[in-house]
Amino acid sequence: MSSRPVYIISDQTGITAEMMSHSLLTQFPGVNFDVNTLPFVDTDDKVNDVIKQIDQALEASGVEPLVFITFVDDAHRDKLLTCKGRIFDLFGAFLTPLESVLEVASSHSMGVSHGIVDPVRYTNRIGAVNYAVHCDDGLNTKDYDQAELILLGVSRAGKSPVSLYLAMHFGIYCANYPLTDSDLESQELPSSLARWRNKLFGLTIRPDRLQQIRHERKSGSRYATIQQCRMEVSQAESIYMRSRLKSADTTSLSIEEISSRIMQKMNLKRDAY
Repeated sequence: MSSRPVYIISDQTGITAEMMSHSLLTQFPGVNFDVNTLPFVDTDDKVNDVIKQIDQALEASGVEPLVFITFVDDAHRDKLLTCKGRIFDLFGAFLTPLESVLEVASSHSMGVSHGIVDPVRYTNRIGAVNYAVHCDDGLNTKDYDQAELILLGVSRAGKSPVSLYLAMHFGIYCANYPLTDSDLESQELPSSLARWRNKLFGLTIRPDRLQQIRHERKSGSRYATIQQCRMEVSQAESIYMRSRLKSADTTSLSIEEISSRIMQKMNLKRDAY
């Protein structure tokens, strides 16, 4: 099946356009998309070049390209509307109705949604990222008093990427701790974590998926056998149950979905950056 050309275009980073368009396109799993992201299209020459790319994509593919845009410069947006693609104006769809309801014109300021608008909040986010790295994989447990959240799980259950995502997007000070063989065999919370019980959250995963992940990392090792994966997952889940910890299965969830579930279950404030 030929791919449908998709262009994500912005006069700034393109992050908002990428997030919104990706959410929309995932609703059509049967369609192949050839996605091209073009950020910082902020001059007449750049807009002209983008129009040429879109028009050429139509000629090459024979299908109308989908064009998602987040432009705050009206002149550049209007010029882009002359291309031969189907335009989806992700800002315009909401700014105009908001201006009407609020009875005030929007600022049309470029980069506001991703700029350093609040230096204090930005500094906190950087601090959270540094903390996630500092306390990754059981490191520096002496600093767990600073944590808002401590993730538990067997190796390769998704602790590190979720910790970093929570830090980068929500400024959450999140540590993570790997349950070792001795922890699992004892069926009890590690003594170093007992005092932080109210901050603990367990991650689990289906054994067959865990084996697949581990096989890619250490093929042929005991670590990657289905028997070992089944045993570790079972023991970890037993610890969560015995300790009455909240938990989530990461098997079929994206990092974004896992993070949202954790924040909801732990009543953490959603302060997106």
